[in-house]
Amino acid sequence: MTGKNILIVGQQPWDSELGSNCKDIAVEFSKQNKVLYVNSPLDRATSIRRKTDADVIFRRRVIAGKENGLHQVRNNLWVLYPDCIVESINWLDNEWAFDLFNRLNNRRFASAIKRKLDVVGFDDGFVLFNDNEIMKCFYLNEYLAPDLSIYYSRDFIVGAPYWNKHGPRLEPRMIRKSNVCFSNSSYLTNYCRQYNSNVHFVGQGFDTQLFRVIEDTEVPAELAALDRPLIGYVGVLHSSRLDIDVMVHIARSRPEWTMVLVGPEDNTFKQSELHRLDNVVFLGMKPMDQLPRYIQFFDVCINPQFLTPLTVGNYPRKVDEYLAMGKPVVALSTHAMQLFADHTYLARNSTEYVGLIERALKEDNEVIRQRRMAFAARHTWAESVGMMYSILKAKHQIS
Repeated sequence: MTGKNILIVGQQPWDSELGSNCKDIAVEFSKQNKVLYVNSPLDRATSIRRKTDADVIFRRRVIAGKENGLHQVRNNLWVLYPDCIVESINWLDNEWAFDLFNRLNNRRFASAIKRKLDVVGFDDGFVLFNDNEIMKCFYLNEYLAPDLSIYYSRDFIVGAPYWNKHGPRLEPRMIRKSNVCFSNSSYLTNYCRQYNSNVHFVGQGFDTQLFRVIEDTEVPAELAALDRPLIGYVGVLHSSRLDIDVMVHIARSRPEWTMVLVGPEDNTFKQSELHRLDNVVFLGMKPMDQLPRYIQFFDVCINPQFLTPLTVGNYPRKVDEYLAMGKPVVALSTHAMQLFADHTYLARNSTEYVGLIERALKEDNEVIRQRRMAFAARHTWAESVGMMYSILKAKHQIS
């Protein structure tokens, strides 16, 4: 697909420090098309609760007309911070009242987008790509009248507490009224096909240039003095997704191992028993471009998730990143992880984690490392977006 206009509404803001599927897809789209990436609008509760945060201050200035909310970030790619504020309505129990205010929010959001469409040259139509947003995008098909609407399912979001209130009612309707749905896991593909027959698995990618073995890399100072083997995890340490009890069990079972955790913690992690164990080291959040330096010196990488509706079908991007660096990976056995079964060790409980980490340490060798790297190298954004292009051409005559 080339020379098209693509309007992306991103659930994750462009200025987030965390990695984002949708941002990576936007960059890939922009190589052959014109792309407008629209951040989710600021809601009133956030504008009050986080009023001293730099990102909220900037958005309020955009809304007040004191800052330009439209920025070109690379060739063919613009980012829009909407000049509107929407009401915080997720707490409403009454469906009629929620739908009324949600329509109002969508109308404000759509108006903010329309004001910039001609600025970036979208006056001759566009494709709407919805990044798993089921509230603030619910009526955008009606208000923006895109040539084609795409729903991108990358998380089973109705399994999360915030989305669980209205999501089970809204998401099926959102899927139904989209022209086509793409998903990044077989689990989500099956879920979406309950509501729309035009659903396609497109896998996903990761930053193959960043996550690669670099010869002669110096060991980070925080790792140099630690006892090996190093059992590592890189990513957000969030107690709704990661099983703290499993991590405690691993650390207590093998005090001779050092567990290294790289990433920001939520309050539950900060107060957990992990902080009282001598062989668990927290390194905090690191810049994205520094993460491979740490992974490179881990002996085994882990992804100890809870088995929940939120995690059972989610594509494990970090596993690709680990494998791309040749690392042995021990992870929770989930529906989505079956894709990786030949190249990882899949555990069902805390005892199996310990045994599989021991096995991974013993079996690791150069031949297996090369197989892992070759497997991960197939999962690129060019491949994933290329599948989208092929489907759109075959199903909707978009070339």
